[in-house]
Amino acid sequence: MRIGVPREIKPGELRAGLTPQAVRSLCALGHEVRVESGAGEGIGHSDAHFQDAGARLGSHADAWGSTLVVKVKEFQPGEAARISRGTTVFSFQHLAGEPALTREVAARGANAIAYELVRDERGQFPLLAPMSVIAGRMAIQVGAHLLGQDQGGNGTLLAGVPGAEPARVLVLGAGRAGSNAAELAAAMGAEVTLLTRSPATRDAMRERFGHRLAVDIATPSCVEAGALAADLVVGAVFVPGRPTPKLLARSLVARMKRGAVIVDVCIDAGGVAETSRPTTQAAPTFIDEGVVHYCVPNMPAAVARSSTRALVAATLPYVIEMAAKGVARAVRENAALRAGVLIWEGVPTHPAIAADAGLPCRALESLAA
Repeated sequence: MRIGVPREIKPGELRAGLTPQAVRSLCALGHEVRVESGAGEGIGHSDAHFQDAGARLGSHADAWGSTLVVKVKEFQPGEAARISRGTTVFSFQHLAGEPALTREVAARGANAIAYELVRDERGQFPLLAPMSVIAGRMAIQVGAHLLGQDQGGNGTLLAGVPGAEPARVLVLGAGRAGSNAAELAAAMGAEVTLLTRSPATRDAMRERFGHRLAVDIATPSCVEAGALAADLVVGAVFVPGRPTPKLLARSLVARMKRGAVIVDVCIDAGGVAETSRPTTQAAPTFIDEGVVHYCVPNMPAAVARSSTRALVAATLPYVIEMAAKGVARAVRENAALRAGVLIWEGVPTHPAIAADAGLPCRALESLAA
């Protein structure tokens, strides 16, 4: 199979869809890998490294002209126009809340398989997980920095010192991102509250963390109390295939401490606060209602080497399977991969995304037979 790795064009995005080591594995299996020149610069790999691994270097069009395109971020402006009918794009997709993009990808007759929705037999998201762990841990590092008064924060040291209380941290969501954020914040000495949607998750988090932090259900009253007390709020809510629920209304943000910080990890799906809007690695923050907001959709790109290695370790087995069997057969035989299909041969297969785009939805089983 011909596999393409285009260079990422999202501002600040330094990750790559495959590493040279992954390319070597695919080429050893007899596949052709086309890598756009410069695709590995952000992770410290030159074109020569990819060539030595067996890749063919080419242009942006060469990479996109492959049967299977493996990349990191969702379609950027102009990228959907690159794909041909029958091409499969395996990447983060984030089509929830993007009806125009959904219609454009569908019109190209392409297959879109979303990293964030590939789901294994345990109900876990193995391709989202490594990036969520990184984003969760980064959220605390970023938040601790932004609390500095030179960044617009209220001047609270996250860990506190003798004679001064530590920062209060509210984490919304107890998935991989939220639980890792809560764990790191507690380890650094902050006073942490973790709110989740279900009693089962609450009980699991209480067992995991014991008395190191407070865990409760994200009722409106708990969210309000936690937000008003917080110096740092981490939004880490994930609802598969749907926009993030707005747990922090503008009226609530307006009542938060002046110089408090919101790190909205889930901004890819709209964000947890009504005041949130996407920012970039180059200009990551803004202040609204007196609160510092950090809303970078591709947080792990700031640690691109670690992020790429972790992501490719998770995605490569699926790439190998699709290349060996063909995408249609792999999707039929692998339930985890099948769960990630959002569009198949131009037809949306996810009800919420189809409805949002005003397009008919068909079951994947009837399309990929």
